[in-house]
Amino acid sequence: MATPSMFGLNPGAFWSGGPAPGQYYNFPGSQATTGQNAVQRTLSPVVTGTSVLGIQFEGGVIIAADMLGSYGSLARFRDCPRLLKVNDTTVLGAAGDYADFQYLTNVIEQQVIDEECLNDGFGYTPKSLHCWLTRVLYNRRSQFNPLWNTYIVAGLEEEKPFLGYVDKIGMAYEAPSLACGFGAYLALPIIRDAMEKNPTMTQEEAVSLIDRCMKLLYYRDARSLNKYQIAIITKAGVDLRGPIKADTNWEVAHMIK
Repeated sequence: MATPSMFGLNPGAFWSGGPAPGQYYNFPGSQATTGQNAVQRTLSPVVTGTSVLGIQFEGGVIIAADMLGSYGSLARFRDCPRLLKVNDTTVLGAAGDYADFQYLTNVIEQQVIDEECLNDGFGYTPKSLHCWLTRVLYNRRSQFNPLWNTYIVAGLEEEKPFLGYVDKIGMAYEAPSLACGFGAYLALPIIRDAMEKNPTMTQEEAVSLIDRCMKLLYYRDARSLNKYQIAIITKAGVDLRGPIKADTNWEVAHMIK
């Protein structure tokens, strides 16, 4: 009967570096998974932002987000902008972990600078940024190290309004109205109802609808704030407004049970 020693194989050497009982297997070329050099992963968000709302109107797009950074259930930071003006046609809004949003903001801003240095007449469009985000977020998810964010991309491309959604696992879609966070449950039904009743909504009507929804979120979402930013994207460019403080009224609070 043939034995491993007959073929010059030493069982000890054959299994060196292989799986061992009670230990993790270190794949060739990967970082150590135990000890001081263990791979670090963000297991849950720390400072987070909540809802982002987006609406298409006649001739443009509007996107809004409040400025609260919540440390768990503590309303810790009250001056956290979550809208990024990429260029004169594209705006990005983010919900979720604020540190991950800052990281991606630095990446995007550097890529915008690189594009401008090429001076070839090309730049980020809403659709191209949306497509790029799907690849980045899906790639990070596949490495079990996701960016803990949901993004809404708003802008104009070929004079047509665009709204795109991407979450932390790379799921993406487009729609005339979008929301993430608690806004997907509280504000989006109101926005859709208003758009069905008024398909040719003007800019002023869209701004009024956004203000109404941001007030609602402040009343009903414990992670929201009545100080928010809005960005209006039209042929004239990006009009980034804020911080805007919504007027609220708590006189009816005692009636809520």
